[in-house]
Amino acid sequence: MPEGDTIYRSARALAKVLTGKHVTKFDTGYAHLATVNDDRPVAGRIIEKVEANGKWLLMHFSGDLILVTHMLMSGSWHIYKTGEKWWSPRKAMRALIEVDGWQAVAFNVPVAEFHTAASLARKSSVPKLGPDILSDSYTADVGYEALRARAASHPDDEIANVLLNQRVIAGLGNVYKSEVAFAARVHPFRHMSTISTDEMRQMADVSQRYMKANVLDGSGDGIITYSGNRRTTHSANREERLWVYGRRGKECRRCGGIIEYRKQGPGARSTYWCPECQPWVGEGEAVKGRDTPIRRTRMSC
Repeated sequence: MPEGDTIYRSARALAKVLTGKHVTKFDTGYAHLATVNDDRPVAGRIIEKVEANGKWLLMHFSGDLILVTHMLMSGSWHIYKTGEKWWSPRKAMRALIEVDGWQAVAFNVPVAEFHTAASLARKSSVPKLGPDILSDSYTADVGYEALRARAASHPDDEIANVLLNQRVIAGLGNVYKSEVAFAARVHPFRHMSTISTDEMRQMADVSQRYMKANVLDGSGDGIITYSGNRRTTHSANREERLWVYGRRGKECRRCGGIIEYRKQGPGARSTYWCPECQPWVGEGEAVKGRDTPIRRTRMSC
């Protein structure tokens, strides 16, 4: 699933191919993008910059035109040499940007909008994001201040929901949410009022370290950089790349306890934690989850 690291790598790869190039062709499967293209043609413009902002990807064209996309759960950008066969069917194409020798294609991208700089600031949710973990301006102190401010204004928020809130800190997704809370030994259902200063600082720092480790640039001049499975444990083994996410009912890699799982938040997102490493703090009984492994049975025909 696309999180901030995925979008960052996509923007970096697109920038290597597109920045400074003239658009020779634009096509789209969205009527609202086609309408803008009819009035203000994209072809002929120069692609000035491609950047990531949290989970948003922004492509800046000359003449004050910006294509803003959000992948949600299933969208993706692909890069092909002109004439190369696409990996996805044409019916899944949502936007096509062609320059000399290359095509950039957005497949199944559910959110795609054209903006000017003014309309982006006025209407889009992009400027309302919190500090971007992968930006040059982000530091652990910046992340801590964002978490501290949220704790002051929304003390009853659950910490895992706050880590997912892009208006607090931008870039973390569902996998990192569980992994960051585990690293700081914080129960994901704890209220912000119970989170200590040291715990906030640790989560702000770990968030950056984990995400930066997953966007390390490759060597040489190739377009594709790191594109393997998301990892937080530093293990190269595919089965050992995460601490808790997706590991319901399995032993904790740190203490041997059994990983628990529960849906959380308005989107009923999956949350994983170790009840031994991440003890409950707060009033009332500890929030508990399921700790039995998911058993998959084969359907008989």
